[in-house]
Amino acid sequence: MSENTQGAFMEEELVSQPDVWQRAIEQAASEQMLPADGQRIAVIGCGTSWFMAQSYAAARESAGKGVTDAFAASEAFLNSNSPERQYDAVVAITRSGTTTEVLEILAGLKGIVPTVAIIGDTASPIVHLADAVIGLPYADERSVVQTRFATSALVYLLASLGIDLKQAVEDARDAVSGPVAQELLDAEQFTFLGTGWTVGLAHEAGLKMREAVQGWTESYPAMEYRHGPISIAAPGRVTWLFGAQPEGLGKDMAATGALYLHTDKHPLAELARVHKVTLERARVRGLNPDLPRNLTRSVILDPSA
Repeated sequence: MSENTQGAFMEEELVSQPDVWQRAIEQAASEQMLPADGQRIAVIGCGTSWFMAQSYAAARESAGKGVTDAFAASEAFLNSNSPERQYDAVVAITRSGTTTEVLEILAGLKGIVPTVAIIGDTASPIVHLADAVIGLPYADERSVVQTRFATSALVYLLASLGIDLKQAVEDARDAVSGPVAQELLDAEQFTFLGTGWTVGLAHEAGLKMREAVQGWTESYPAMEYRHGPISIAAPGRVTWLFGAQPEGLGKDMAATGALYLHTDKHPLAELARVHKVTLERARVRGLNPDLPRNLTRSVILDPSA
């Protein structure tokens, strides 16, 4: 543990990710809680959980397991009269199990569409609304800024598709323990990119930096980056790609003068590395990611407000 106690919870949680991922992989192998292959499903969440839903949806469809759509819970108009919005099952991702928008959707679907909730707090109200509950209490967190719950939920989901995540676990051990380069601590701006299932990781990386560092961050599908956003790339700024590199992107990035990061490490491990960079960037700015500005652990809406 670092001597800097700002973000002590976040540090403990992000460093634990490789071990917690391994536990999630083993749990996924021992359970069959998710909708069956071939079923048409929707995956919902808010904030970080929505981005994990995006990654899972892309991975499930790519694996040929069935149509899978991801929605922000506030915009998930499920079970409507439109045949495109009819689903065989709905999967909800929520660390706290108290997020208002998620609870409202599950309440509306009860008895109509089978639902599965992936949660960190197994004593939360959601256990009475979902038809099936996948509990990951060992991945729950005290920091407001999420790290290990989100990634562990995604690891569980990806492992359930038969994806081998051994390399992710091993790569993450180095990612969460290695030093953070000074140029990453000093960088003015970050842009995160992904392709396929890693687009959700890019969006999540950007959110982490905004939450914990109050920094200027953007995120895009990698092929979209050259359709305008690359114009902000410049010396002192960072573009970080998760996963496969589109042809020609490396050459285009070299011309910008920005620091371009693209490695052969597993994308999940690279997200864990972003967690480490985010924590240290927050610390050098005197910020506490365990208690970020204007945020709470769970968004619980007051209808009377």
